[in-house]
Amino acid sequence: MPIIKSAEKALRQNIRRRKINVARKTELKSVIKQFKKLIIEGKKDEAKNYLSQVYKKLDKSAKVNLIKKNKASRLKSRLSKLIKSN
Repeated sequence: MPIIKSAEKALRQNIRRRKINVARKTELKSVIKQFKKLIIEGKKDEAKNYLSQVYKKLDKSAKVNLIKKNKASRLKSRLSKLIKSN
């Protein structure tokens, strides 16, 4: 446990930020899973509409440094290829 006041504050901030980041990452993963589920079920029209929401989540995650920009771009590319192939 930290002794110095600034270290105590940093620990509190770290815990708070971690909680937020874990929630955001979980939300992102669930959105991607939902999109893949729509494709597997063959609901292509719904998947196309849902793709914009997935893109939005990926872009916002990259913006707040939850994931790197290249990873967001790579995932967007893979998901769009997935929808085109099915």
